[in-house]
Amino acid sequence: MGHPTLEFSDCYLDSPDFRENLKCYEQELERTSKFLKEVIKDGNSVINAIKAYSVAVQKFSQTLGVFQFDFIGDSLTDDEINIAQSFQEFSGLLQEVEHDRMMLVQNASDLLIKPLEKFRKEQLGATKEKRKKFEKESEKYYSQLDKHLNLSSKKKETQLQEADELLEKERVNFYESSVEYVYQIHQVQDRKKFDVVEPVLAFLQSIVTLNNLTVEMTQDFMPYKQELQLSLQNTRNHYESTCEEIEELMNRMKHRSQIEKMQSFLPMEGYLYCQEKWALGMSWVKYYCKYHKEDKVLVMIPCEQKTTTKQGLMQLTLITCHRRKTDSIDKRFCFDVETIERLALSEGDRKLWMEAMDGKEPIYHSPIHKQAEMELNEIGFKFVRKCINYIETKGAKQEGVYRTVGSNIQVQKLLNAFFDSANPGDDDLHRSDLDVKTVTSALKFYLRSLSEPLMTHGLHRELICAAKSDNLDFRISEIHSLTYKLPEKNREMLEMLIKHLVNLCSLSKENLMTPSNMAVIFGPTLMRAQEETVAAMLDIKFQSIVVEILIEEHKKVRRSSLEESRVGDFLQIHFLSLRLKKTNRLFYQITSPCLPARF
Repeated sequence: MGHPTLEFSDCYLDSPDFRENLKCYEQELERTSKFLKEVIKDGNSVINAIKAYSVAVQKFSQTLGVFQFDFIGDSLTDDEINIAQSFQEFSGLLQEVEHDRMMLVQNASDLLIKPLEKFRKEQLGATKEKRKKFEKESEKYYSQLDKHLNLSSKKKETQLQEADELLEKERVNFYESSVEYVYQIHQVQDRKKFDVVEPVLAFLQSIVTLNNLTVEMTQDFMPYKQELQLSLQNTRNHYESTCEEIEELMNRMKHRSQIEKMQSFLPMEGYLYCQEKWALGMSWVKYYCKYHKEDKVLVMIPCEQKTTTKQGLMQLTLITCHRRKTDSIDKRFCFDVETIERLALSEGDRKLWMEAMDGKEPIYHSPIHKQAEMELNEIGFKFVRKCINYIETKGAKQEGVYRTVGSNIQVQKLLNAFFDSANPGDDDLHRSDLDVKTVTSALKFYLRSLSEPLMTHGLHRELICAAKSDNLDFRISEIHSLTYKLPEKNREMLEMLIKHLVNLCSLSKENLMTPSNMAVIFGPTLMRAQEETVAAMLDIKFQSIVVEILIEEHKKVRRSSLEESRVGDFLQIHFLSLRLKKTNRLFYQITSPCLPARF
């Protein structure tokens, strides 16, 4: 809303309209002053809030930066390495953003607060001073005017002349103060257009610039974010797979037969009570004992150490071990070792100790029922080929193929029908009552039920070590070379399966099964440690890496293997021809450049 212009000539007239217009300007200046107070106050609040926020974020980033992930196992996958370094990446990004934010906070006072305070102090303050002077001179002038008008005409001429001169002087002072006041009002009104707006603009520009920098940093951060999200998803998949395996192992380890089986091959160790003589009689002392059968050494570690004396471990060389007759002592489960009584924890515990130390005590074993196992034979190959043909014909584009699980009843029905001893391999998979998930589950069950995993126990450790290598090229080449150490049937089956998985992964846009997702499923299916332990379960993620490499590098594997085969066959044929020529006898013929010689 505009105000009437204040003319300098109006100052001379000092009309009521002039005074009214002047009052409007004064109210505007009061409103501007109040506005600047609020802006400065709120600006300081914003700056302090930004500063407090930045300090909190920096503290948060420092907390992230100092944390180190501890992982179970001796090696990490690429995904786990990426996750382990994620907090340092987060911390670095936050530190970079907050460094720029603190620069903004440090300059905010110079950009916003100080210019506004300067304008308020210098311009508005000067206007107030001019206003005070104007009001003072106005009061003096009109007071002198009233006195002048009240002078009696009977006064002497000299007195009247002096009164006229004094009034003129007051009028001039009033006019000058009025003109200066009007001039100052015009100055403030014009200057506030830029002196007030410019600092706010500079402050907002710095905020916008910081936001732009943050956007740029976010864009730079996007590739890492996407890579980390993929690592997190892969790790989650590995966790779900490993968790199921560990839970199954835990349930098996709880079973009594498994405990007895474990006790039969593990080194004998556990808790024993030893009867010791003291000044005031006998007492039973608890020890944790380990027996080394090779050198017949029994190591005893005290478990009830006295605070006053430090007791170390004891080593005893076993001479004899006899079961103590029950009627000769008031304790159960006792046996003698070198004439010193030892007390076991239970009858079963005593039998184990007696067995470990070749004690003279009958040993009883629980019968073990061997479970029927699948074999890698002609019927197995036929089954796998039929499954692959069925899956690629009817379920290649099905979402989550191999991830979704079929009914156990239907899977067992299919396996029993196909592996029926009367008519093995005659079952038709293309009958109407079968669905894809039943066939995929049956195929996985067959592979997992092989007496030895497809990639063999013998190569398991080498394959896992190759997958743990930090050098990606070495990892790929080593896994490739190890696959050609497999037995011929295993290698043939593996190549058929990997080719099948490559075909399915090529349709990942439809079935959502990428090489990584497929490897999570087939890692534990094709590889299995000979001894089922928690450490072996934790290596499942590296089994997945092996399978993922075989899927992703399938063409490279086949090409390199064919080249190696040609070179090897050529060298073999050349060597044999040289050897046979010496005897002037040639008993071989070549049927193909890529096939070995036949004799």
